Amino acid sequence: MTFTTPPRPLDAEALFPGLAAHRATATRLHPRAGRPTARDSHVGGPLLWPSGEPWPVCDEPHRYGGPLLAVAQLYARDVPDLPPGPGGCDLLQVFWCPFDLHGPTGYGMNVRLRWRRSAEVREVLAPQPQPERVGFDGYVPEPCVLHPEQVTEYPYIELLTGELGERVEEWEDAQEEAGHEAEDEGAAAPPTYQSDLSVAPGWKAGGHAAWNVTGPGSTDCRDCGRMMRLLLTVDSYEWRSDSESWRPLPTGADANRPTGVAVGNFGRLNVFACPRDPAHPHRFSVQ
Repeated sequence: MTFTTPPRPLDAEALFPGLAAHRATATRLHPRAGRPTARDSHVGGPLLWPSGEPWPVCDEPHRYGGPLLAVAQLYARDVPDLPPGPGGCDLLQVFWCPFDLHGPTGYGMNVRLRWRRSAEVREVLAPQPQPERVGFDGYVPEPCVLHPEQVTEYPYIELLTGELGERVEEWEDAQEEAGHEAEDEGAAAPPTYQSDLSVAPGWKAGGHAAWNVTGPGSTDCRDCGRMMRLLLTVDSYEWRSDSESWRPLPTGADANRPTGVAVGNFGRLNVFACPRDPAHPHRFSVQ
């Protein structure tokens, strides 16, 4: 099945000359319930993991240490906006610990990414390790196949600077005021840059990151100082009440939360990678 994002309600580049320089493509993954195999890109299915290679475990000190949960895997052949991996790797595999017991606060996530060359895997590990306990059901993804679709995005509004940023902010304020008036009259609110024209919701690879909780944060590579790029977004929802215009068609009963994953307070996890050397450590942001 093909899932399609409806056309944007307005032409952002016609509205804001100069915005085209900030255009990026992202690949919405459109996960839907299915029965993926280790040879598929997916969420929540078996990984293409060599039978002779140790499975990753949580190495941070807490009482529930054990095997990490397999979250997703993405083949470069399926996901146009997946940045290249180190040394010709074409498969990205994502893990996390199913407990919020990490980092300086003791309440953070422990996310692990592994790149590999899929052609080098001959015998796949089966069965694959599972943790005996999980701290939160929202860490356990439902098996989903993917239906990738490329879309166009523009930066989060607070990242637009100078005269362009001022024009977008002024227009946004006017649209929001018109939206309040429409709500009072029981009418539909007009589109806004933030909700309808900039960053697509849902699971995706590449594109621009949303910063709706913390505001824009540092994405500089800790190894080389270069600004990192968005690698992957893991989202609790495929769209929200303020981003209905991104709701893909056709829409099924499980379309908004097909993976069952809940990041933080039902937000999103942004994963950033260094464009100079994808082997450099990733950075993470929960929004």
